[in-house]
Amino acid sequence: MNPRRPTRRTVLLAGAAATLLPQLPTPAFAAQQAAANTGQPYASYWYPDSLPSGTPGTGITWNSLKTWTAASDTDLAFNAAAVPLAARFTPTPANTTARSGQARIQSLVSFGPTSSNPSQGAATADYYALTHWSYLDELVFWGGSSGEGIILAPNAPIVDAAHRHGVPVLGNIFLPPVAYGGQLQWTRDLVQKDSAGHYPLAAQLVAVAAAYGFDGWFVNAETSGGNTALGTDMRGFVSELKSLAAAQGQRVTWYDAMTVNGTVSWQGALNSSNQAFFQAANDMFVDFRWSTSTLAASGTKADGLGRSRYELWAGVDVESNGSSTSVSWDAMVPTTKAHITSIGFYRPEWTRNHLPASRTPGDFHAADDRFWTGRSLDPSTPDSTDTWRAPAVSVADRSTVGGTLPFASVFNTGHGLRWYEDGAVTSDTAWNHLGLQDRLPSRRWAVRTAGQRPTVTFDFADAWRGGSSVLVAGALDAPTTLDLYATQLPVTDDTVVDLTFRTDTGSATVELAVATAEPSTAGATPPYTCLPVNPGDGWQTVTVPLTGLSGTLHAIGVRLTATAGPVNWRLGGLAVRDADASPAPAAPTNFLVSAATGGNLRFAWGAAPGAVRHYTLHRLLPDGTRRFLGGTCQRAFYVGGLTAEQGEQQAWFELRATGELYTASAPVTVSYTW
Repeated sequence: MNPRRPTRRTVLLAGAAATLLPQLPTPAFAAQQAAANTGQPYASYWYPDSLPSGTPGTGITWNSLKTWTAASDTDLAFNAAAVPLAARFTPTPANTTARSGQARIQSLVSFGPTSSNPSQGAATADYYALTHWSYLDELVFWGGSSGEGIILAPNAPIVDAAHRHGVPVLGNIFLPPVAYGGQLQWTRDLVQKDSAGHYPLAAQLVAVAAAYGFDGWFVNAETSGGNTALGTDMRGFVSELKSLAAAQGQRVTWYDAMTVNGTVSWQGALNSSNQAFFQAANDMFVDFRWSTSTLAASGTKADGLGRSRYELWAGVDVESNGSSTSVSWDAMVPTTKAHITSIGFYRPEWTRNHLPASRTPGDFHAADDRFWTGRSLDPSTPDSTDTWRAPAVSVADRSTVGGTLPFASVFNTGHGLRWYEDGAVTSDTAWNHLGLQDRLPSRRWAVRTAGQRPTVTFDFADAWRGGSSVLVAGALDAPTTLDLYATQLPVTDDTVVDLTFRTDTGSATVELAVATAEPSTAGATPPYTCLPVNPGDGWQTVTVPLTGLSGTLHAIGVRLTATAGPVNWRLGGLAVRDADASPAPAAPTNFLVSAATGGNLRFAWGAAPGAVRHYTLHRLLPDGTRRFLGGTCQRAFYVGGLTAEQGEQQAWFELRATGELYTASAPVTVSYTW
């Protein structure tokens, strides 16, 4: 990364890939691992081999990647992702300017510090809860620092959420500039060879990604002082890393910093100084120094090498100004001819970080929608006068809502101020855990109406399940259709849709909008059929049969018509299923407290048979009520700071498996004696 900015956590991005599911630890292995460590598990980070001199700072652990093994990784059960990389499809674009098959988008995101970054979320809603996955092709878990560690593995919730939306995630290898503590020995350590001429740390990196369940590595070599011999070794290392990674469905991305002669010189282009690294890797991030002419030449050079020009990510630095950043968009994604290269966003978590400390989840999502969708906040009607060319304007959205039934969503964004179950609060503690995030609507928010456009947001004041719901607020002075999901789901005589909703103020006629064909052209409204939904009071779930429809369901939405306004209408859940398909999943097995110190407990369990969305952990209180403690896709979970309540001698805990339709298994229980 460009050394013009002080860097405590630094990296850049990566290339698309399929992924293999990790070999998740068995309950016995998880318990054995956890017993060696009773504290809060954190995301992992390493040095390649040798460690810095001196002692690490408070809360920092220095580890060598060369000596890592899965068997000795005491936090692996908490850090291994569990959701496979979903297949995606591209529906008819929401507008006439968004294109498929051309520019792609990747993001370099720092979700937390290098050290002390919790493995499985935390008790705060203030988090970069990325939800606009439909425009992303790759995500880099950006970070690293000379005083903590320079190789980072992404934590499991981020990988699980990304995979659910079809986005691969890469770990980061950051060799820092000397000005920020970089040591050339770490570069030499990384590219060391064994007696057979192979690169042992390349094999280690692939083994880590396979064990943790993520999709490859971003290589960012910025430590100066090298020579041609080191450049040659680095090229050989990247080539072997790519070869080993490909065998595991992983990828490698190179950052435009080190040149073939071993020196660090950011080119802002694909040229003879870095071409060999681009050829050795799957793709390359082009440094921010690019210009219209250098990007055009880079695209032409990629074509000449038999590579796709869209394997070049042109860096766009949005760390400081976000959607107010001035960008030469026509150099990358012109509107009147084919796109030149792809786009690489550097630190789009600006949408959270620039807000005041008093920010709420709603504040964050408003800024994030502005960044990804544009000033109109409606991808079906972009604002052509907006100087910020949002991704929705240029890049067609993708969806993973296809394949077989069932499909369900409770519009959970992966963070919240409380936790809700069936509309009731079961924990009033704020939280974040991206692994619990649903597959979310990709076009936020496409609204079709001849009247006033209502406000549509994720709202955190109330929910049916999880931490959020969709709130539609406005006059609704004409029939208003809200696009929800682009889908490729089968429809038969037995297919039904469950809609869970509540009208807070005013009143409106509710209809389910479904389309069994694609829109006729880009930007056109899906050819919806509207089916009546019988109203009721409070939270209600209404089942709507898709009688008379068949083939493939291509779009789902809702149509609202006010009968007394203004209206505040809340959508809490949506499910598409076969009429007789709602069985609860089987219960997990071998539930135990694997390690404990005081009120800090580590839990482990065996997988429930069959398909499981996630697991939920509750505490059973002496008065018979249940308190939600957390949920995870993993088979291990940590809870800290528990205390005895109402004079209890033992604390009791219940674990349930949650299915795709949010049906819960029978509980399994375990006790802990104070």
